[in-house]
Amino acid sequence: MAGRKQQLLERHRRHKRTALLVGLLVLALLGVLLAWWLVPLLLVLGWVAHEAWFADHLFYSPGDDYRYAFPPDTRQLPAQVVDGVLRVDGDFAGADTLILQLDIRADWLGRWLDPRVLVGGDRQDFERGVRGRRYLNLSGQGAALAESGLPIRGRFCRLGAGATLYALSNPDYARRRLMVIAPHADDAELAAFGLYSAAAEASIVTLTQGEIEAEVYQPLGLDRAAAARLKGRLRSWDSLAVPLWGGVPQARCVQLGYYCLQLPAMAERPQQGFGSRESGDDDIRSARRHNPLPLPGDADGVASWDNLVADLAALLEHFRPEVLVTPHPQLDPHSDHVAATRALHEAIAASAWKPQTLLLYANHLHDNDRWPMGPAGQGIALPPAIEPLPADGLWSPGLSAEAQLDKTMALAMQHDLQGRLPAKKRARRLIQRLLAGRRWPASGEDEFFRKAVRRHELFWVRPL
Repeated sequence: MAGRKQQLLERHRRHKRTALLVGLLVLALLGVLLAWWLVPLLLVLGWVAHEAWFADHLFYSPGDDYRYAFPPDTRQLPAQVVDGVLRVDGDFAGADTLILQLDIRADWLGRWLDPRVLVGGDRQDFERGVRGRRYLNLSGQGAALAESGLPIRGRFCRLGAGATLYALSNPDYARRRLMVIAPHADDAELAAFGLYSAAAEASIVTLTQGEIEAEVYQPLGLDRAAAARLKGRLRSWDSLAVPLWGGVPQARCVQLGYYCLQLPAMAERPQQGFGSRESGDDDIRSARRHNPLPLPGDADGVASWDNLVADLAALLEHFRPEVLVTPHPQLDPHSDHVAATRALHEAIAASAWKPQTLLLYANHLHDNDRWPMGPAGQGIALPPAIEPLPADGLWSPGLSAEAQLDKTMALAMQHDLQGRLPAKKRARRLIQRLLAGRRWPASGEDEFFRKAVRRHELFWVRPL
C-alpha cells in the first residue's frame, strides 16, 4: 500500500490536467462567440472556485462508506438520535474509547461548506458532499452519554436516526514503559506528545536525520549539499531536545542518523549502505554524537538495513519497553513510516526483549490530506478506511487544554514546521476562509498545527 498514494495523486493530476484542457477550450470558444473579456474574467473566477472548493486532495468518493472492523470482543450497542439527543441502549461502563458509527448525508450547503457533527462539547468535521457511514469519536464523554444522553446535531448535513456505539476498554498505556518510534524528527510529537508527556517512563527513537528538501536554508549562502547537512543537524537536534519539553530526558532519546527516504531501498538490500540523497553524507555516526549509549551501527557507520535492525534490537533490550508506538503500516503511506515499522518487527524478532503491544499512529493518509478535518482543538473522528483494515482495537486518550498548548509549543520548536507558507498557499487559505468558512490556528502556519493539536490522540492497538 506504500505506493498507493502516489498512484492516486498521479491519477488526480491527470484528471485535473484533462479538466483544465477542456475548460480552456470552452473559454476560447466563448471568447470567439461572445466577448473576449469573458475569457480573463472566467479564468479568475474559475481559479478562485478551484482554490475554495476543489483544491483538497480527496482520493475517494464522499459517498463511499468507511469500512472498519473491530476485535470480536468489542461491545456493540444500539444507539438512536431522537429529538437531537443521542441515547445508547446497554451498558458501556468501563470503556475508555467510544466510537459511534452512523450515517451522515450532506445537505446542499454541505457540498460547499464542511459538514460537521456537534456532539456534546465536541465538533467533528467530514468531507464536503459526505453521504455514507462514518465514525465519530466520543471518548471522554461516556459519563454524560450514560447519564442523560448527548446533544447531537448536524451542521450542513443530516444524521441517520439509527447508530451503533463501539465501546473499547484498554489499560492506561501511559502507565507502562513506552518506546516511541519516530521515522523523522517531529513524528513523535505529532502523533504522541500527549501520551509520552503523561507517561511514567518513555523513550523516543528517531530513525532519520530528515535532511532533504532544505531549499529554505540555501539563501544563507549554502549550496544544496551544505543546506541539507544543516537541516539534518537541526532536525537531529530537535529529535533530542524537544522531548525534554514533554518531560523525556535526553538520556532516553536516541537519534540513529539514517537518511531520509532511503529506508525502503535499505530494506531491499539489507547489507548495502545508502547515503543521503542531498547532503552527500554516508556515515551515520555524524548524527549520533549526543546519543546516551553505544549502538551496533556505531562500529562502521554504514547506513544499512542490517545496522538499523541491530540498533533497534539493542534499544529494545536497553530500554525494555512494554508498549511500542509506531506508524500504522496499512494507514500511513509515507515510505519511511512503512519501512520503520517493518524494521521494528524484524528487531523484535531478533531481540531478547519482547514487548507486549503496538500502538499504531497515522501522521499521513493515502486518501485525504486534510484528516483530521476541521479546526484545531476539536476531536478526531476515525480517518477514511475505504479498503478493509485489520480488526485492531482503538485507544483514544484525551488531552486537556494545558496539554494541547504544550503540544502546540512542542510543534513550534520543530524547525521543519516553522516558516511561512508559499504565497500560493496563503492565497488559498484566504479564499477558503472567506468563501468556505475554514479556520486555521494562530499558533503556526504549517497544516500540522491544525491537524495534530486536538482533544484526543488516536492509536490502533495491536497485540504482539
